[in-house]
Amino acid sequence: MRSQRATLIDVRTTIRIDDGLYRKVKERAARNGMTVGEVIENALRDALRPARRTTPVDELPVFGGSGTYPGVDLTDTASLRDLMDEESALDALR
Repeated sequence: MRSQRATLIDVRTTIRIDDGLYRKVKERAARNGMTVGEVIENALRDALRPARRTTPVDELPVFGGSGTYPGVDLTDTASLRDLMDEESALDALR
């Protein structure tokens, strides 16, 4: 991460944070081999990252029909696996 920041100007500032929160940040930094500043910077980046837009999934088209091919039982997974392994069996069902 440092190599990407080499061209950026570092700004020093003072912030006030809860003592318990600081201890957790310090523990995480030590556990991950980072500085406290790096942990705080990463947390700020995550917090300021634009929220992912959740777009609704387009509804799949439904075509008329009578269901599965004859002889296909969707509740019998072993039978389904066997049918998928046998190409000729699938062709016979069409």
